[in-house]
Amino acid sequence: MARIAPDARIVDLTHGIPSFDVRLGAITLQRTLPYAAPGVHLAVVDPEVGGHRRPIAIRVAEDDRILVGPDNGLLWLAAQRFGGIVQAADVSRSPYRLEPVSATFHGRDIYAPIAARLAAGLDLDDVGDPLEPDAVLPLAMPMAELDGEELVAHVLAFDRFGNVMLDLEHEELTAGVGLKLGDQIDVNGLRGIYASTFADVPPGTVLLYQDANRAMAVAINRSSAREALELVADAPVRIRRA
Repeated sequence: MARIAPDARIVDLTHGIPSFDVRLGAITLQRTLPYAAPGVHLAVVDPEVGGHRRPIAIRVAEDDRILVGPDNGLLWLAAQRFGGIVQAADVSRSPYRLEPVSATFHGRDIYAPIAARLAAGLDLDDVGDPLEPDAVLPLAMPMAELDGEELVAHVLAFDRFGNVMLDLEHEELTAGVGLKLGDQIDVNGLRGIYASTFADVPPGTVLLYQDANRAMAVAINRSSAREALELVADAPVRIRRA
């Protein structure tokens, strides 16, 4: 990339996405890009490399941003965050691929050189075949729902501390079960507190809180909610007033 676009500034957002976790990659991209300068954004979490999924480049409606990566849902949430997709290209047969293309290293041979060409000034029409924006694969996501006096959320992802990201927004929590900060809650059978931050509860206490990206999460102060609640991705998390 530095050879193709020597004037481009390359910023490494993260190499910390767990292997094959397209959903966490998509969430991270969605949450990170609003803090990044507009430009060309390359993302690769590609468990089906060498298979039938398309490599794509897309332009979003806001901020003149271009996203490059596999058509497996990875780019979807970020694209929606910036107003949706207005232009797309299938770059699987791009003349700017590095030849010979490895069957298992498309990050090096397809995505990186094409992202660099776009950063150097080429347009999507120059680097690939036109693709209808509606043809880009969306990312399937669970949705929280109200079940009587309980909100049933789902595990989206975990951070390295064992905190649990949920498919739940603050408005759903307050409107659905009427919780207010400081209320006692029950989370999958464990007593906890709806709090602002970790310091609001004693060590070892479950808390429901709004994370740095204003989404709801479950944690245990100085411990792992993931382990204590024995949670896996997509598992239900039932929340009610205690």
